[in-house]
Amino acid sequence: MMTSREMLEKLVAFDTTSRESNLALIDFIGGYLTGLGVNYELIHNAERSKANLYARLGPSGKGGVMLSGHSDVVPVDGQNWSVPPFTLTEREGKLYGRGTADMKGFIACILAALPHFLAQPLAQPLHLAISYDEEVGCLGVRTLLDVLSRRAEKPAICLIGEPTELQPVLGHKGKLGMRCEVQGAACHSAYAPQGVNAIEYAAKLIHRLTLTGQRLAAPEHHDARFDPPFTTVQTGLIQGGRALNIVPAECTFDFEVRTLPQDDAREITRDLESYAQRELLPDMHAVSRDAAIRFYPISSYPGLYTCAQSAAARLIAHLTGSEKFSTVAFGTEGGLFHQTGIPSVICGPGSMAQGHKADEFITVEQLNACDALLRRLATWMCQNRSDL
Repeated sequence: MMTSREMLEKLVAFDTTSRESNLALIDFIGGYLTGLGVNYELIHNAERSKANLYARLGPSGKGGVMLSGHSDVVPVDGQNWSVPPFTLTEREGKLYGRGTADMKGFIACILAALPHFLAQPLAQPLHLAISYDEEVGCLGVRTLLDVLSRRAEKPAICLIGEPTELQPVLGHKGKLGMRCEVQGAACHSAYAPQGVNAIEYAAKLIHRLTLTGQRLAAPEHHDARFDPPFTTVQTGLIQGGRALNIVPAECTFDFEVRTLPQDDAREITRDLESYAQRELLPDMHAVSRDAAIRFYPISSYPGLYTCAQSAAARLIAHLTGSEKFSTVAFGTEGGLFHQTGIPSVICGPGSMAQGHKADEFITVEQLNACDALLRRLATWMCQNRSDL
């Protein structure tokens, strides 16, 4: 049996930055599961360069608990690490390495706990899901969920081990990233009215987004469970123009909407598209029929808020000994699980305050505490019905 620390050392050694394949890590986990007598299946991407891993153990039948984590990590490029990022390094009770907190620490604890689960008379099945490409828009898990959605024996609860310092989290905002391309018409700046200034029309669209964000920030739209307590809108990137004496023919900007779970980001984009069609394009077409405004989705994932009275919330309260439910600012795969009919909660070792940074770490104390939480889960699963 490997301890969670020993397992984490193995996992960190795999460079699973989202731009890379995760298959070497998945093969390692698959070999480990095979050695324990646990069957598993892989759900690959179209290029077969990455894969989700799904496994199930314990009794047959519907229900049970799923433990879920993503295998990919963010890049280390441009970061000033004092230790090798893909080698586990221990200093003063802290375990350093890329992905230690986000979220190979949780996966290590799961894998180290499997022999204990296998030795227990589980009353309900334990499901294991390890995904890819979470860090670039929660992309990989969608194919796994497509498979699970067609099966009668779906888990009843999903525990996603994103780093929350093992505090129970029931929700987070959703996100929609969009790109807008404005096609104008170039001319010499001395004759500016004869052209269509793409930057100026993009600025009108961005101003519209700013006004929308201000409207959503009004107190009547607040939800105190979240920080900030309202849906936010912001423009993050803009490119346009070629020279100061040329009316710019093109401008592109990217914007994102971070929505409260009850809000729909598509309403904001539909409003912007309607504004473009109604207010901007007629003036643009009066000068050039080739002028255009186009919108393209970049990435998206839904928000999550699991009812505090649900079975999932009661379970995580039992496991953590706390009903101080909270939310997190970052996104997870939880909303996608919830849409598939699998209520989800977020709880894992480590802190996102260390995630995505140089010298990312998780404490030995947090790793040990997660080991203990999973042992409590095994005990609970022996005492409760399989259809929960």
